[in-house]
Amino acid sequence: MLDTTQSDTDAPPEEPRGCLYALSQPPLMIFLAVIGCLLLMASLHDLLLL
Repeated sequence: MLDTTQSDTDAPPEEPRGCLYALSQPPLMIFLAVIGCLLLMASLHDLLLL
């Protein structure tokens, strides 16, 4: 028969990390800001200069 009791040495399960955790990472935010600035510059160029 299997022993199904939990011992005190087991590590607690990690909480799942959602979308807000991913968006809070600085490299991702810098990447999204650069892409956003490029899109803004392209749209302003199309609207004002062409």
